[in-house]
Amino acid sequence: MMSREQLRRLLVAFPLVGLTVGLVARFSGAADLAVAAFFAATLPVLVFLVADAVSSLKRGEFGIDLLAALSMTGALAFGETLAAAIVALMYAGGSYLDVLADRRARREMTALLERAPRTALRYRDGQTEEVPVETILPGDRLLIRRGDVIPADGELLSGVAVLDQSALTGEAEPVRQASGGSLLSGATNVGNAFDMTARRAAAESTYAGIVRLVEKAQGAKAPMARLADRYALFFLAATLAGVAATWWITGDPLRVVAVLVVATPCPLILAVPVALMSGVSSAARQGILLKGGKVIEAIASVRSVVLDKTGTLTVGRPGLTHIHIEGGYA
Repeated sequence: MMSREQLRRLLVAFPLVGLTVGLVARFSGAADLAVAAFFAATLPVLVFLVADAVSSLKRGEFGIDLLAALSMTGALAFGETLAAAIVALMYAGGSYLDVLADRRARREMTALLERAPRTALRYRDGQTEEVPVETILPGDRLLIRRGDVIPADGELLSGVAVLDQSALTGEAEPVRQASGGSLLSGATNVGNAFDMTARRAAAESTYAGIVRLVEKAQGAKAPMARLADRYALFFLAATLAGVAATWWITGDPLRVVAVLVVATPCPLILAVPVALMSGVSSAARQGILLKGGKVIEAIASVRSVVLDKTGTLTVGRPGLTHIHIEGGYA
């Protein structure tokens, strides 16, 4: 079965090839061939867009991308096939960029998810056995080796644990926990092996919550995109009113098509999600978890930042802090 990315790439190919062939034919004097090429370039994108809109309507959703379908349909109906093909290329190309941005963001976010352990070493009858983390229950005794990621929140049984908690708290320096100290799932053991007792099931632990946040962020819809969909029906009505007024005043099909093309909201449909997903992707590469586009939009209004602990901000360059002179030396 064709993947979403492959389908979008194919949809881009139709208007791109059709426009190229049509423009060559037009400048060569083959007007009929040009019209056929522009029509063929538009039709697959229009069919896909209408099918997608119908599917959304069945789910009770009304998206603003329906205006793009209306624009292409109107252009074809009035014989402005070149304009229809250009709108088709804009929409298909933007949709493909959206898919690429989404894939990139998911790849970066997946790097955060891949740290989650799949198995753990649990004691049973004096021996250790490797078990799926989903089977860990409160009270289980676990062995955490050097380099292992703690699979569940728990308590250190004995000795000292040296943990890298940067993925959880941003703390750059390893943290030491003494016997009886609390251990957070998702922290990495960078010291000697130790035993711990699980206090929560893996699904209820700290890192599992982070995983759920990442998954929620991947499916979140930005406020600007929701705003566009919320007023889609009003915008469609306003566009149809403008089209009717243009036709009544001028009676010129070309002007009607111009109104439809100008009203096509390709930038609003596509530019916003591409920009937001790129922002989420960039943050994920830096180890920053953003809970979706809503957070990015809110950052624009931030004027002050409060840091609740030390060690989270560094510039990565050593600096001289003081000079201490021993007796007799200057």
